[in-house]
Amino acid sequence: MSKAFVKEDKESNDDDLAEAESAPRRGPAYITPDGFRKLQAELAHLWKVERPRVTEEVAAAAAQGDRSENAEYIYGKKKLREIDRRIRFLTRRLDTVTVVQAPPQDRDKVFFGAWVTIEDDEGRETTYRIVGSDEFDLSRRWISIDSPVARALIGKRTGDQATVLRPKGPTEVTVVGIRYGDEAPG
Repeated sequence: MSKAFVKEDKESNDDDLAEAESAPRRGPAYITPDGFRKLQAELAHLWKVERPRVTEEVAAAAAQGDRSENAEYIYGKKKLREIDRRIRFLTRRLDTVTVVQAPPQDRDKVFFGAWVTIEDDEGRETTYRIVGSDEFDLSRRWISIDSPVARALIGKRTGDQATVLRPKGPTEVTVVGIRYGDEAPG
């Protein structure tokens, strides 16, 4: 094996280690069943579709000869490393997440998976769903359980106030509704 390939693998492992060390380690990582299925689908797509396609492209580019000046080969190898890095991440992540199957017994409190309607100090109401860090999507009003808003709301009941720590300063919000289920409240 050439030293170039050994170096690439070492660099890739160093990147993975740095990524793992920089990730915050707070209790279990929760995820909804739908979020878990989406991560599984992404992993399967990378393994069965993307990686074979890029590997084929790299092989075709390598067959053209001089690899040191072959942009398609160099880009393809880079893309292959990115795919492999994501595959490793998803494989580890799927092994460590905790899938939350059912809503909590006390549905009067805000927990993971809840749709929470809050009112800010100006009287504006906003509804969010608290989901795992792998599945947040602001366009759907899904916020990560690690977000400042979610952290302030966990454990609160309807009528409770919470202080949300924002970059521009803390703000008070009031919980006006809590609901569990997959569909956004009306």
